Amino acid sequence: MERETDRNRLKDASSPYLLQHADNPVHWYPWSEEALERARALDKPILLSIGYSACHWCHVMAHESFEDEETATLMNEHFVNIKVDREERPDIDKVYQLSHHLLTQQGGGWPLTMFIDPQTHIPFYGGTYFPKAARYGLPGFVELLLRVAAVYREKREDLNAQGQKLKAMLDSLGTATGNSTGADTALLDRARSQLAEQYDARDGGFGAAPKFAMPLAIE
Repeated sequence: MERETDRNRLKDASSPYLLQHADNPVHWYPWSEEALERARALDKPILLSIGYSACHWCHVMAHESFEDEETATLMNEHFVNIKVDREERPDIDKVYQLSHHLLTQQGGGWPLTMFIDPQTHIPFYGGTYFPKAARYGLPGFVELLLRVAAVYREKREDLNAQGQKLKAMLDSLGTATGNSTGADTALLDRARSQLAEQYDARDGGFGAAPKFAMPLAIE
């Protein structure tokens, strides 16, 4: 018998993107205090997935993983799963896109997949699209779920230390972006330099295949 806690909570969402995931076997929550409190109570990491209705790779990942019973079972067992529409909550998207960049030193995009500490809401691992099985030089999502869950159980102190460093960086950037200072200029110069190194002069875009739209990086 399905328990009250074991269900997908997107059926009453107003977002067309969230409604597209309302029939997934994943026990999705929208971003809400209910979801955050449940993650704290269970001491389970949050798996945050951000996308939007017209995103091609969001639909690919949904079909490969979120509609798949095996993958959904692992997600439900090890994580509290939250789905966000970037067009409805650009504030959340902005924070976690920046966090992704700081963690990986790579541009973000959609779908954005972040694994988040339930107490601090600071991410400790992230990426964009992950295929169900390893390909394109990316780890398989099923393998990744098990690996992340194990790291969260076994290396909590290391994750806490990493989270404190990331929080300090986010705090400093939040302060800097409110002022026209030399720190702003230095930060933009560094970001521009890193982006230039990733540019594919022959085929266009950034990085190697599969390539994703990177409007935040370009902005």
